[in-house]
Amino acid sequence: MLRQSTMFIAAAFNCLSGVATFADAPPAAPRMYFADDVSGTPYSKDPAVVRFQGKYWLYYSVPPYDGKPTAGWSIGVATSDNLVDWSKVGELRNTGAAEAKGFTAPGAIVLRGQVHLFYQTYGAGERDAICHARSDDGLHFTRNPTNPVFRPAGDWTVGRAIDADVIPHGDQLLLYWATRDPTMTIQMQGVSAAPLDSDFGREDWTQLNTDGPILAPTVPTELDEPGLDLAWEKQCIEAAAMARHDGRLYMFYAGGYNNEPQQIGVAVSDDGLRFQRLSDTPLVPNGQPGSWNSSESGHPYLFQDDDGQDYLFYQGNNTGGRTWHLSVVPIDWKDGRPVLAPEKLPGR
Repeated sequence: MLRQSTMFIAAAFNCLSGVATFADAPPAAPRMYFADDVSGTPYSKDPAVVRFQGKYWLYYSVPPYDGKPTAGWSIGVATSDNLVDWSKVGELRNTGAAEAKGFTAPGAIVLRGQVHLFYQTYGAGERDAICHARSDDGLHFTRNPTNPVFRPAGDWTVGRAIDADVIPHGDQLLLYWATRDPTMTIQMQGVSAAPLDSDFGREDWTQLNTDGPILAPTVPTELDEPGLDLAWEKQCIEAAAMARHDGRLYMFYAGGYNNEPQQIGVAVSDDGLRFQRLSDTPLVPNGQPGSWNSSESGHPYLFQDDDGQDYLFYQGNNTGGRTWHLSVVPIDWKDGRPVLAPEKLPGR
């Protein structure tokens, strides 16, 4: 059955007032089918979710639109009580020189009673880099005074960093990011570390992969099983979404650039630096023709709830990128591998 919901935006400092709605969902739309249409088109990308102060918070990318009081891309904020029905509560506005042309693709984590966002600048091309901000209420964010806090070095990278995600590992916070080769052709993954008790400023980060990427498209590592057919990754691995299970680190990642199609694969590591792919096929492929995600299933984010249940958020569309919706599927584990468990969604 088609359904339409209305989300109201709370006016607040650093946020935008207005109204956004769900677009009419196709018959096979998933239980969560979220899109912010403040731009006049259903368009939400790059989800990140945390549980904070008794509710769920969704951070996502919002495109430019007429009348927007901030330049370029920015980050929208929505809340939920059940992980599938979301109400928008605001938008972050540009702050400081690093964000002057826009900012996007948030990664989120709750540390020391605050929400921390790690996100990228937008519009600087090969100079785009990772920024950091923190919040006491989930909605109003104080930027790190050293922004941007990280940009990679090495002759194998152009120096760009996008698509941040973080996960604690021992006494460190690991920051995963995507970069391009010097020709700006190949997208690949890297990782840095900062002390977990630090301010996550520019001087706190140490790049761990100095000689090359930790995961690159179509080129299996020496740890992968021989004979893997990874053509579906094309020239892009991006949007690392990190999870911990039974003491190991799992990277859910997007293979292929947007709408090639982009699809979601998984790799595993014992040290956070050397990764082995679990399969040569995507865990979450793009949908069949006519489905809501026939153009892609991409840019994952892994959220673990307080009860230990894992949820994989991701973006999809069936319009070649003219629209974008966000959805979620619960994740179970079997023999050290993630398994999709859509029957566990609230309201099913």
